[in-house]
Amino acid sequence: MKRPGLVIAIASGVALLIGTVSYAQFGGGQDRPLRGGGGFGAEPIMPNTPYDGKFTFVRMRYGPPVAYASQRVMWSHDYPTGEQHFMNILNELTYLAPHIAETNVMSFGDADLFKYPVAYICEPGPFFNLTDEEVENFRAYLLKGGFAIVDDFRAAHWEYFEQQMRRILPDVRFFDLDATHPIFHAFFDIDDLASIPNYYDQQFGYNGGRPLFRGIYENNDPAKRLLAIINFNTDISEFWEFSATGLKPLEESNEAYKLGVNYVIYGMTH
Repeated sequence: MKRPGLVIAIASGVALLIGTVSYAQFGGGQDRPLRGGGGFGAEPIMPNTPYDGKFTFVRMRYGPPVAYASQRVMWSHDYPTGEQHFMNILNELTYLAPHIAETNVMSFGDADLFKYPVAYICEPGPFFNLTDEEVENFRAYLLKGGFAIVDDFRAAHWEYFEQQMRRILPDVRFFDLDATHPIFHAFFDIDDLASIPNYYDQQFGYNGGRPLFRGIYENNDPAKRLLAIINFNTDISEFWEFSATGLKPLEESNEAYKLGVNYVIYGMTH
């Protein structure tokens, strides 16, 4: 039987632990190179970790390979700190024993993608444009059991995302999900999606309303497997990245971690 109160308290403690350790490690956030644009630095893209059967966070790359993650490279936002913090949380709360420091960046056409059950797609906006080969490969990935997490985009970007998804799955339909969906109860019980904060509203004064959570189902049938979860109108991984800095209240980062844990557990078990 789940004991949500106890589990949430544990998650809060782990988030605090990560915040304390990371904040000290990076000198209060001032020594760590910040991500791209506007005079900020950039993070080098690390070599991929060879497949060894352990869970590895996979971030999808669109466009040509780059040597550095930056604010100008949309798919790289929050890399690698966001996923490293998230993998720490996943490691503390589950028996999945994932790679923590290592994160893999893969193209939509990479044949090795099929070794990894969960793929993360960040900010699929104007530069989200796939080749025919990438479209075919990612379609096969989803239909053969892969699960995609789509994050960090809002109204101005939806048309670009939808255009590419209709190439991948030509008859795709997008379903708005509510808190009764099993994905919101795969590990934590999340009973109120209105409690999930909109990162854009808080950080940039963007009055976009509450986040929306949409899904893509196998054969467009809600009774079948969910192929992708879409965090629309918010940026869940931004909370992961900055949970070490005190930039956002712990409670809000905690909600983002709970979503992430549920997504991975659902993707691994469906």
